[in-house]
Amino acid sequence: MLSKSQYVRGLQCYKSLWLYKNRPDLIQNPGIVEESLFKTGHTVGELACQLFPGGIKIEFNPKDFEGMIQQTAELIKQGADVIYEATFKENGIFAMADILVKNGQKWDVYEVKSATSVKEYHRDDSTVQWHALSNVLKLNRIFIVHINNQYERLGQLDVNKLFKIEDVTDSALERLKEVTKNIKEMEEMISRAEPDIDIGQHCSNPHECDFKKYCWQDIPTPSIFDLYRMNSSKKFELYREGVIHFDQVPSGLKLTKIQNVQVESYKSNDILINIPVINDFLKTVEYPIHFFDFETFQNAIPRFEGQQPYAQIPFQYSLHILYEDGRLEHKEFLGDENLDPRKDLAERMIQDILPTGSLMAFNQSFEKDVISKLAQRFPENEQALMQIHSRFVDLLVPFRSLGYYHPDFNGSFSIKSVLPAMFPNEPELDYSQLAIKHGGMAMDTFANLHLLKDKASLEKIRKDLLAYCRLDTLAMVKIFQKLKLLCGE
Repeated sequence: MLSKSQYVRGLQCYKSLWLYKNRPDLIQNPGIVEESLFKTGHTVGELACQLFPGGIKIEFNPKDFEGMIQQTAELIKQGADVIYEATFKENGIFAMADILVKNGQKWDVYEVKSATSVKEYHRDDSTVQWHALSNVLKLNRIFIVHINNQYERLGQLDVNKLFKIEDVTDSALERLKEVTKNIKEMEEMISRAEPDIDIGQHCSNPHECDFKKYCWQDIPTPSIFDLYRMNSSKKFELYREGVIHFDQVPSGLKLTKIQNVQVESYKSNDILINIPVINDFLKTVEYPIHFFDFETFQNAIPRFEGQQPYAQIPFQYSLHILYEDGRLEHKEFLGDENLDPRKDLAERMIQDILPTGSLMAFNQSFEKDVISKLAQRFPENEQALMQIHSRFVDLLVPFRSLGYYHPDFNGSFSIKSVLPAMFPNEPELDYSQLAIKHGGMAMDTFANLHLLKDKASLEKIRKDLLAYCRLDTLAMVKIFQKLKLLCGE
């Protein structure tokens, strides 16, 4: 017996389904991003029930699926009009319908997704849902309920505007003839030995497979898959030709300048330093230099006035100010987790940033976009914010322009790659020593901080958030100073 999600997993890769059924010990532990997506999906599903009020919920019990199935059957027999999490085991599939609504003598099925549009795998999910339920119910239509990312919260949350409903019945019926065949093949495959399926683009389409570490264990680092901005299909074409390691890259292969530097730097194990390129960048920088970094969070369901689903909401920044005489000053802001942090953050930022001097970010487009949106949101501060916006320089430039390339960058110019390569033995610059180690973790931590009631834990987490963001800007200071030293300044 397959569940809906297992069937969709099998459509992506039979080997992934086989491993899920036979070797669950090999599954990668879900990271904080995956856990956050799961929590978001649950929250969105609960809220979507308000679109069809007055229903009865089948409580999830992983120890008693049969009881859930029986309860569903009893509610249908008793004449229930709306059922949440209706549970069935039919036609070789275990399926739970998010929302089941009586429509005359037939039933409409509503599947709730936290995405902002209908994806192809949602259509596959709906098809197998129809396959399972049509054996016991007369079905009318099946719909996908998803987030409307154009909705802006103004006052009370309006669930009718927050969600969009899309009819996917026609695509479900078109795909239905394949389901029985696919289920039979999958069940037979599961009972046999592990399928011999090589890695490919299916490993991350439509989802990053949670068995990727196992299946990719023989791929070295670095490999052809690390080549900077090479098209994925081209990487797999080379892989199938036996080109995996950089030493195997054929001399006639057309590479970009950065890709070529990657390969040659690895082979020679030399650091590339181009002083004129670094100097050209340094000439664009004016003291006092403001090293600046935002942290943002996203909510699928807007909490605050004027917030849209999945909008980047800045809640924190770190600011190191480097003066021409070498003095270094640090300022920071961390919003109240119970309030919309944007206005306080914008006003504090205007106070903290000096009227002259460059602002430096690592990949400045993110910071500039956040500031632009703050200026739109708070027109009374637009002039001051856009003046700040105009002063940015990007610390990414001398690296992406190949002023400095280290073999350990491994084709990535993110600060998480650049920093340890340039400063391999400095504990104060080691993100792994922090409780919060990356931006995704900071984002999810703050997004859920308002749910935490323990004051001691709350204060510790806030200190951890400050420490993480502080390192982002301190890292930029150290990188900039090293570039200056290389140029003899």
